[in-house]
Amino acid sequence: MGKLIKNLGRYKFQCLLVLILLVVQALCDLALPDYTADIMDTGILQKGVDSVSPKVISQSSMDDIKLFMTQDELEVFEDSYELVEDINGDDILPWKSTSRKLTAYKRTEQDSEKLKKLDSSMGTAIMVYSAAAKMPLDKMPQQEGSQEQMPPEMLEKLKGKTMLEFIKMSSGVTAAGFRESMMKNASDMSDMAIEQAAKAFVQQEYDSIGVDLDELEKSYLLKAGLKMLGMAGLIMLCTVLVGFLAAKIGAGIGLDLRVGVFKKVISFSNQEMDSFSTSSLITRSTNDIQQIQMVLTIMLRMCLYAPILGIGGMLRVLDTNTSMVWIIGVAVIGVMALVGILLAIAMPKFKVMQKKVDKLNLVTREILTGLPVIRAFSREKHEEKRFDETNTDLTKTMLFTHRVMSFMFPAMTLMMNGVAILIVWIAAKQIDIGKLQVGSMTAFITYAMMIIMSFLMLTMISVFLPRAAVAAERVDEVLRSEPTVVDRESASEDTKVTQGVVRFEHVNFRYDNADADVLEDIDFTARSGKTTAIIGSTGSGKSTLIHLIPRFYDVTSGRITIDGVDVRDYTQHNLRDAIGFVPQKAVLFSGDIDSNLSFGCTDAEHEQLEKAAQIAQAEEFITAKPEGYKSEIAQGGTNVSGGQKQRLSIARAIAKKPKILIFDDSFSALDFKTDVALRKALGENVKDSTIIIVAQRIVTIMNADEIIVLDDGKIAGKGTHYELLKNCEVYDQIVRSQISEAEYNKQLEEANAKEAK
Repeated sequence: MGKLIKNLGRYKFQCLLVLILLVVQALCDLALPDYTADIMDTGILQKGVDSVSPKVISQSSMDDIKLFMTQDELEVFEDSYELVEDINGDDILPWKSTSRKLTAYKRTEQDSEKLKKLDSSMGTAIMVYSAAAKMPLDKMPQQEGSQEQMPPEMLEKLKGKTMLEFIKMSSGVTAAGFRESMMKNASDMSDMAIEQAAKAFVQQEYDSIGVDLDELEKSYLLKAGLKMLGMAGLIMLCTVLVGFLAAKIGAGIGLDLRVGVFKKVISFSNQEMDSFSTSSLITRSTNDIQQIQMVLTIMLRMCLYAPILGIGGMLRVLDTNTSMVWIIGVAVIGVMALVGILLAIAMPKFKVMQKKVDKLNLVTREILTGLPVIRAFSREKHEEKRFDETNTDLTKTMLFTHRVMSFMFPAMTLMMNGVAILIVWIAAKQIDIGKLQVGSMTAFITYAMMIIMSFLMLTMISVFLPRAAVAAERVDEVLRSEPTVVDRESASEDTKVTQGVVRFEHVNFRYDNADADVLEDIDFTARSGKTTAIIGSTGSGKSTLIHLIPRFYDVTSGRITIDGVDVRDYTQHNLRDAIGFVPQKAVLFSGDIDSNLSFGCTDAEHEQLEKAAQIAQAEEFITAKPEGYKSEIAQGGTNVSGGQKQRLSIARAIAKKPKILIFDDSFSALDFKTDVALRKALGENVKDSTIIIVAQRIVTIMNADEIIVLDDGKIAGKGTHYELLKNCEVYDQIVRSQISEAEYNKQLEEANAKEAK
């Protein structure tokens, strides 16, 4: 997880912006259920009456309500209302008619805190007043401690009257006493029930003074609907921006990682390349980075959003109805248990899956690159079986993980629906006793779903995280690998190769983790303008030796100098810029012949390329092609023969006019005639360069100025062809194995003649 997150460091400001947008989106998402609840509870059920304290109330009704107010409540009322004549034409409420005049109390502007205090003050008084206005006198509650009996004539006079009328007429039974009795009887009523009763009175009051309740309801619903649309629009905008930024950050991280891996691999010496297989490096730079990119994009969109939404939902749930919070707790525990079980089963398989992808890539690459050999040996069926086994193994692993994780979403859906049913069942009882409203129940269900969805989003991330974590570790392994061949601090850009004299000074070399040295005490000099040849049996260390010159590997001990300067004191660029290297296996790049020849000297003129092609004996087949030097070269040079590919590789090295030319058994695919012509052209045209040739054929090197004979990593002999023929047993055996007895005897006579002189 840490390796995934560290990739976000370069994009911290964009990530901060994403976080801000997600917070805004979450706040809007969390506000929508409240708007839905308000539309249902206030807009529909309460006809748009949004507060207990009416915006307008008739003077007569308010005077009656004042009877049931305490002194503190009266003070709050006096601070919040003003008496206004002819209020019917005011635009504070929609009126049915403006023809009548009405003296009434009008509520002044109140901030949210003052309005809350006003609602609390008026709510109880309005409820008690409403009860008194509806209560028949014979239902009057007895005041505690009162022994006073009402005279018969008074009872007759008040027959059919309400409690309110009695209180207004009687001095014996006070409004305060009635309020106290009512509050004792209504002690079990919830604040919500009191609020609903008060709002019901406000509706009746509005209707009685001429307020158009239908228009008030429409107005409230329109305003609430527009607010919801605004919130939805803001959510959409935030979602689009978050998606855009997350995709941009993910793509940028993918780009950075690919560039980083590519640069790192380019800087690898052969030693590091040996540590990572080609198929593995391809998988790491494509599939693995794609996994990281995808998961980071999803993380930015979901992993950050889920906790914000979950925590916000929890806070809203606590504010909505604390008596049902335990349902959310049960649901969350159930989700976590389900996810934990599924991940415990699937997690080990996720870690194995990436390695099996590597193996499949390896097998596929081997089959595709070795197709000619497979056909030659009629091994198609065997290779098909090998591929099928690898592919089936990966498929089984993937199917297992996906089958396990496929249980998650149906189980989550079942759990969410079960929670919704449980909430409705419990909320219905609370609605029945007036402790909860329908809209509040709907909001509670929505918040519960949000909380569960937040856990579901985190669960979805947990499905991808294991593979992405493995991928991040594999990519990081490449990025953490330090090249063994690096420029020394003392290496200067000003130090360049001038002559090209190569000197091996008692060089030893051993591969990493090898038990013995591959090369031991190699000591010779390859001079400028001369040809130095290296020959030996297979595995004697020829290719390893010349790979030390351009620092594909670094020597274990001893040193190699060029013009007296240790190769490690040159920058790698300056060192390799002075070397024309022709590898044992010719490599061409997709493009055309011209682009391949100018690969090492992009500013070379065409005449220079033509001259190099002439020396390499490639001009004849190039000019025979319809498009000449613009003829297409397929990937890997598959549309030219082995000999043509080798000659183009040689021409490419010659074209850059290097100080040192190295041929690693680069004439093996040439016929004898072409071989002779090429070596002759080299001698005539490349006179100032140091030429080092590794070869298997005697005919290729017999005219070299000096021949180095290697045997089991050691120098078995040095000298010219004739000198070695006389003095080096290893060389003598190589010569005998390649030429006829008559030719051998002839050359031996020539060697004796030269020695005699």
